[in-house]
Amino acid sequence: MPRIVDHDERRRQIAEALLTVAAREGHENVSSRAVAKELGVATGSLWHYFDGFDDVVRAAAAEVTRRTDTRIADATAGLRGLPRLHALMREVLPIDERTRTEAHVVVGFWGRIATLESTPDAGAPTLATWQDSIRSSLEEAVADGALRAETPQDAVMALLRSITYGQQVVEVTEPQPASAHLAVLEGILAPWRA
Repeated sequence: MPRIVDHDERRRQIAEALLTVAAREGHENVSSRAVAKELGVATGSLWHYFDGFDDVVRAAAAEVTRRTDTRIADATAGLRGLPRLHALMREVLPIDERTRTEAHVVVGFWGRIATLESTPDAGAPTLATWQDSIRSSLEEAVADGALRAETPQDAVMALLRSITYGQQVVEVTEPQPASAHLAVLEGILAPWRA
């Protein structure tokens, strides 16, 4: 009887193998051969699940987003306002070993993802998937009186999005202590605190 394989789970395993190789050896050493070796399979077996290596890269980028979304959901459960916003940002900013490693992997993806043809399910790591949570957190912070009523929420949200990308690049090019990354966050919020 043929073995039944969960197609989606196998795709995720392949994407995770790419992320493991990228984190351990750097993006310059990521190849279909390296990913297959990480999984302990023949390179050709990857193509039962993907049309090409670009599709594996897209899946790995989507996996980074999925992992981060899961962490954010866990970290923000039961929180609202500024505590919710801080918990969310702590899962994205490079402030611990996991998020620092992730920053190196994510920044390495950006150039490659930018050159790929766009697809409806291209899951480039992006703060866009968390935008609603950030917006809600800011609205709650204003409603709770933690931020002033005149807080320009759209502008603050745009700045938060920018520092998410920016601090990841800073971490890759000039590693900083967690306090420096968090100070940038506080610098954005401080003028609007009630």
